[in-house]
Amino acid sequence: MSELPGGHGGPVLRAVFRAAPEDFIVEELPGFEASGEGEHLLLTIEKRGMNTVHAARCLARWAGIAEHGVGYAGLKDRHAVTRQRFTVHLPKRVAPDPAALEAMELRVLDSAWHQRKLPRGALRGNRFSLRLREVEGDPAAIDARLQAIATGGLPNYFGEQRFGRDGDNVDAARRMFAGARVHRDKRSIYLSAARSALFNAVLAGRVRAGDWAGGREGEVWMLDGSQSVFGPEPATPELAARAARLDIHPTGPLWGRGELRSAGATRELELAAVEPYADIRAGLEAAGLKQERRALRVRVGDLAWDWPAPGELALRFELPPGAYATGLLAELGEARDGSRGGTCAAQPQE
Repeated sequence: MSELPGGHGGPVLRAVFRAAPEDFIVEELPGFEASGEGEHLLLTIEKRGMNTVHAARCLARWAGIAEHGVGYAGLKDRHAVTRQRFTVHLPKRVAPDPAALEAMELRVLDSAWHQRKLPRGALRGNRFSLRLREVEGDPAAIDARLQAIATGGLPNYFGEQRFGRDGDNVDAARRMFAGARVHRDKRSIYLSAARSALFNAVLAGRVRAGDWAGGREGEVWMLDGSQSVFGPEPATPELAARAARLDIHPTGPLWGRGELRSAGATRELELAAVEPYADIRAGLEAAGLKQERRALRVRVGDLAWDWPAPGELALRFELPPGAYATGLLAELGEARDGSRGGTCAAQPQE
């Protein structure tokens, strides 16, 4: 897939992020309160330099249960300090000593009993605290870009995490669609990557057209903070005003079987954007996925920043589930990942 254009213009900085895990702090925002009873111990865990799957294995080993007895709402990066919730199924309601987890580099911040296993997606979002180092760029231009993001939101691209190392998951999906056999647990990963690639292609087309945030004729809209959609709708001043308030967001297709819900100019752009990917479209349809919609824009909550030292920029913000902190960095410019040398690079609009 080609580089993705930035929604707010060309790059305004170069910097390094995740030079150390403490430079990238992620705190899960809970979607519910513990019930106080039941067979599942709901733990809030702080971990450093460890991904979610490995932490779940450690918890299973600590509790002496199978890995499927551990639940979590979302996956968190390894190269970070993260705080997130897990449930551990303990039918006898007897928990091992939490101090034993410290030897596994897991720190228990809170615990309570709950009635059900924590399901995927059961969170309100994530709160991020990032520190960028070796920042190059005009501070006034960077401040202006951050203010534009706070006011207008971000293009809701799927992040590089969806596509695997060097973007290999999309090529693997193509091979799978062509008949290659894959391990069962890889199938959903490849389907997700293929679907995400098509969505990003549509969103990039909307960014280049300049109407990714404001909508166009035949738009299908999503209510902010929900998955509720309505439309297609003709372009009206009332809808444009609601979009400017971030009350509603334009949407793009998550590809699958069935007709596109969009109409008019919106439908025309979407079909043109996915036209080069006939094999991916056919593969997703054959896999039984159905047409769905995803917001093209994401609101950034409580965005704040300061300059704690020369060449350093500290960012604090909240994002809803499914949105990526690296998407905000890409809107600023070229941010090099100090943990592995990759970049999140915003490109000028074409």
